[in-house]
Amino acid sequence: MPAYDIRGSGPGLVLLPGIGGTPADIWGTLAADLAAENTVVLMDLPGAGNRPLPGGPLDAGAVADHVVTAVQEAGLRDFVIAGASLGAAVAVKAAARHPGTVRGLCTLSGFARPRTSLWLSLEMWASLHARRDVKLNSFLASLLFSEGYLAGLGAEKARLLTARLVTSGPGIARQLALAQSLDLRSDLPTVAAPTLVVAATADRFVAPEYSVELADGIPGARLAAVGSGHAATLEEPERTLEILTGFLRTVRRDGFKGPFTKTVARGPASSRPRLLPTIPSPRSPYGR
Repeated sequence: MPAYDIRGSGPGLVLLPGIGGTPADIWGTLAADLAAENTVVLMDLPGAGNRPLPGGPLDAGAVADHVVTAVQEAGLRDFVIAGASLGAAVAVKAAARHPGTVRGLCTLSGFARPRTSLWLSLEMWASLHARRDVKLNSFLASLLFSEGYLAGLGAEKARLLTARLVTSGPGIARQLALAQSLDLRSDLPTVAAPTLVVAATADRFVAPEYSVELADGIPGARLAAVGSGHAATLEEPERTLEILTGFLRTVRRDGFKGPFTKTVARGPASSRPRLLPTIPSPRSPYGR
């Protein structure tokens, strides 16, 4: 069975999920709207969905190469790639390794490396998964959703939703090991594609500071924010769609000209991009 699903027509857009997720579940709230103007490729990561699991440990560069090859075999010569969480790391690798193919890069709640808090959460996830602990979905729900969203769902609905978003397939352990060993800091300066980094300001799994690190390391990257937890496409689908659609139209309008020439405003005491506010809604990063 194919490791991807193709929808719509137009310029290529590849969507990658995070650990244990399928792109249809992670990006499904946005896919139909995005397919109205793009050829959307919903791509599984190895070990999830229909994607076979290769032998040995997963390597971010090899996974990125496999994604690019599969998309090209599906008929797209070049494309914009967007990834959530671990999928964002794979997207960064793809952009760094295939500059003539990746026309644009968007990361959502992504990270270049797991610092202590994220590493510990990944370690706990791996431990609960390995022993098939019944509390795993409760643990993941507390990480994936914001406090306000959880309050509206209730505990049981949150656990059921988490079970749908995060599978228990054979590849999860290796995806978790990949995330724990990840370090993309040397890749970030080599990304030539226009890049938009999206942080979720209420993310309790991958804190917004990780997105700031990505935006700081990628030349010309722009930084935007959604007021949600880690699962931004579920909590804030309209805002996430608005940001991604605006970015895609900008890349289409300007063509492939390398990094953006402007970044989000920088604070006087720091060289890092400043995270845009979410209350009121972030101003458009596209200069319209």
